[in-house]
Amino acid sequence: MTTLRPALLTDHYELTMVSAALRDGTADRRCVFEVFSRRLPTGRRYGVVAGTGRLIEFIREFRFDAAEVDYLLRAGVVDEQAAAWLRDYRFTGDIDGYAEGELFFPNSPVLTVSGGFAECVVLETLVLSVLNHDSAVAAAAARMVTAARGRTLIEMGSRRAHEGAAVAAARAAYLAGFGFTSNLEAGRRYGIPTAGTAAHAFTLLHDDERTAFASQVATLGKDTTLLVDTYDISQGIRNAIAVAGTGLRAVRIDSGDLAVIAQQSRELLDSLGATETKIIVSGDLDEYAIAALAAEPVDMYGAGTAVVTGSGAPTVGLVYKLVEVDGRPVVKRSEQKATIGGRKVAVRRHKPTGTATEEVIVPQGVPDRQPHDRLLQRSFMAGGEPVALPTLAESREHLRECLISIPWEGLKLSAGDPAIPVTVVPAG
Repeated sequence: MTTLRPALLTDHYELTMVSAALRDGTADRRCVFEVFSRRLPTGRRYGVVAGTGRLIEFIREFRFDAAEVDYLLRAGVVDEQAAAWLRDYRFTGDIDGYAEGELFFPNSPVLTVSGGFAECVVLETLVLSVLNHDSAVAAAAARMVTAARGRTLIEMGSRRAHEGAAVAAARAAYLAGFGFTSNLEAGRRYGIPTAGTAAHAFTLLHDDERTAFASQVATLGKDTTLLVDTYDISQGIRNAIAVAGTGLRAVRIDSGDLAVIAQQSRELLDSLGATETKIIVSGDLDEYAIAALAAEPVDMYGAGTAVVTGSGAPTVGLVYKLVEVDGRPVVKRSEQKATIGGRKVAVRRHKPTGTATEEVIVPQGVPDRQPHDRLLQRSFMAGGEPVALPTLAESREHLRECLISIPWEGLKLSAGDPAIPVTVVPAG
């Protein structure tokens, strides 16, 4: 299996800019690029920063090998001067930004990349590809976690995503508070707990449902989950308890009117003496479907397609824009896509109780710090070398604390204003 290399995970025009900048002598001008979103996806009240840990690893390994440079030369993407530059490329600049698991809002300076123009511009597509995808998944997953009200969620969307994106999505969902993933590579790579037992195919393989259940219990014991909706759900539950006994850990239901079926299943399990057997539901669940089941006797949710596709918002609209050249702010002035010049510093304001009240962004300056302010940016790379990064577990806890800090209105699934206002202080 070929190991994914990051250098060509980029767009053609970035290397043509490098070629031109090398030729005209501007390639090494000191620049600042910022990653931000002009608006949140429709209906969303906050964004979640995710993918930073993956991104820093990619940038650390961002090199062009001989075969890649030869391809670029043959294809006419770069000239000989740019090819020589690519052969020696390594990022030597600085990267700062919001911690993974941090919330962001319109115009939040999520990531700041500083260095020579050429070494920074060549990272644009990679940065946006990772952060837009992972942040979209994490935001959708965080909304599902809120809707679940403390009940456990399993991410099971691998079959609805590109194989590489499936692993990244599992990581982002776990960051957001999911308890398990079905993806074994995500479990191996990131230490995420994995879960899974059997599909309908295993039941259909056997001559009858009881035989299938008996085989699964014989192999995995009673601490397993039996899928009971291949045929008739009520009879499936009866068969499950008849085979496994009242000590069966859980049954899973993957179809039908889940609200009604969950109630009926709970009543049936209790009548059979399986009062401790849990009910897991799955089947095209998103945050709205999960919220609708809040009052039902459901113990765990399995979510797939909606998680890995960002539940209708597969990107969070992050952009990568040049905001400073040689210490001078630069501004894109087009009416629909204007930018704010200069490097930004951001703080989040809080009440003494810890509730967030405002995000303050200061271009070309330092915020007037107030009690209970929290500086949002931290260093990820300095001089091209990674700074100690938080673990995935630490980032997961950071997001949990951030969600607790925003006003409860900001956690609503209905459309509305961002959870907290963002104030951009005028420069000067």
